[in-house]
Amino acid sequence: MSGSNDLRSVDVVIIGGGPAGLSAAVAAHEEGCDSILVLERDNCLGGILNQCIHNGFGLHRFKEELTGPEYAHRFVKRVEEERIPYKLNTMVMDVSPERVVTAMNREDGMFQVQAGAVVLAMGCRERPRGALNIPGCRPAGIYTAGTAQRLVNVEGYLPGREVVILGSGDIGLIMARRMTLEGAKVKVVAELLPYSGGLKRNIVQCLDDFGIPLKLSHTVVDIEGAERVKAVTIARVGPDRRPIPGTEERYVCDTLLLSCGLIPENELSSACGVRLSPVTSGPVVNESFETSVLGVFACGNVLHVHDLVDYVSEEADEAGRRAVAFVQGELGPGGAGQRDAAHARIAVRATGGVRYTVPSTIDPVRMADKLTVRFRVGDVYQDAYVSVYLDGERVQRRRKQIMAPGEMEQVILRKADLVGRPGLSSVTVAVERE
Repeated sequence: MSGSNDLRSVDVVIIGGGPAGLSAAVAAHEEGCDSILVLERDNCLGGILNQCIHNGFGLHRFKEELTGPEYAHRFVKRVEEERIPYKLNTMVMDVSPERVVTAMNREDGMFQVQAGAVVLAMGCRERPRGALNIPGCRPAGIYTAGTAQRLVNVEGYLPGREVVILGSGDIGLIMARRMTLEGAKVKVVAELLPYSGGLKRNIVQCLDDFGIPLKLSHTVVDIEGAERVKAVTIARVGPDRRPIPGTEERYVCDTLLLSCGLIPENELSSACGVRLSPVTSGPVVNESFETSVLGVFACGNVLHVHDLVDYVSEEADEAGRRAVAFVQGELGPGGAGQRDAAHARIAVRATGGVRYTVPSTIDPVRMADKLTVRFRVGDVYQDAYVSVYLDGERVQRRRKQIMAPGEMEQVILRKADLVGRPGLSSVTVAVERE
C-alpha cells in the first residue's frame, strides 16, 4: 500500500488497479494532477494481466511484443516512480452520484473519500456455468477458463489431464494451448455460434498449430460424473441454437473449461445511477468517456470488452485526462445522456450490422481533434464496407476483407468535420455489403 491513510478528499479516484486504472492514473498525473488515489481489491497492481503470461501484448502501445506481466509492470513502474497513491486489498462498496466513494480494508476499516472525479476501471468477469443452462451433475473439474489460467500460471496447479473446452473466446483458446504445453490433452473446443469469439491469430496459434479441433455450432448437452467429471457430450445446434438429436459426440475427460463470454463488472456503476448499454452491459459514455453521472468516467473492460489491452490503455489515457479536465472546470456539464444548452450533443448510431459504438454521443466542441469510435459487428462479413454518415451524407467508406464479432473495429472522426456542420444531429456507423 502506498499513500496516506488520512485521505478524505481527492481530485481523481480510480477504482481498479488493472491496465485501465493504471493507464488512467498515469495519464491524470501527466496532466498535472497530484491528487490521485487508486483503489484495488487484489493484493497487487496489474489486474488480470498478472496471470496472462503469454506474449502478444504491447504491439500497438510499445511497438514490441510483451507478456501480460511485462505490459502491466511498465505501468506499475510508472505509478511507483511518480509516487501515485494506491490502496491494495481495498473493496469499494459504493459510489454515490455526488462522487462519494465508500470503501473498506483491514488497515483503514470503512472509509469515505470525496472525489472531484471518479474513473471506473473495474474490468470484467467471466460468464459462469449457472448462466449457461448446461444439464448434468455438478462434479469437480468444471472451471471457467480464467480460473484455470490462474491455477496453472500463478498457483502452479494443473486442473486436469483430459480437457474439453466450451466456448472459443480468447481466454479459452489460449488455455487450450497452455494446457497442451503443460502435458494435458485437449480433445475439442466446442463453440455454440457459427463463428469463433476469439481473434483469428489465436485460432491459428493456439488450436491449428497444436492440432486441436474447433467445432462450431456445437454445445455441451451432458456432463457425466457425480464427484469428478468423467465425460462430456456435445451436439450440433441448429439456427435456433437448440441441439439437433442424433448429432451427439461423447468425449471421455476429467475437466471442462468454460470460455463463454465476459461481462463488464458494473454493479457499482448501476448502483451509482450510471446508465448502462443493453448491448455491452457497460456504461453509455460520451466523447470524454464520461457516463450519464456528472464527473464519473469509465474505461477498459468495464466499459466494453476489448480484444487488445493496447486499446484499453488508449481509452484509459483519455478518461484520465478528461477526469482532470473536469476537476479543473474545463469540461462543464454534458455527460452522456445529459443536456447542455451551450453544447449540442450528437448521437452516434450503430446500424447495418454494427452492434454498438463507444462513445454513444459526441460534443464536437469538447472532443479532441481526432476521435476514435470503436465498435463490434454482429456477424461475420466478407468483402464488406464500413461507412460513416453525417446526417445521411456518407463521408467515409472503407472496404474490409473480413470482419468478425471477435475483433474490434474502429473509425476515426475529425473535429473539423463535425464542427463545420452546424445543426448536425447524428453520426451513423454502418456495415454495408455494397
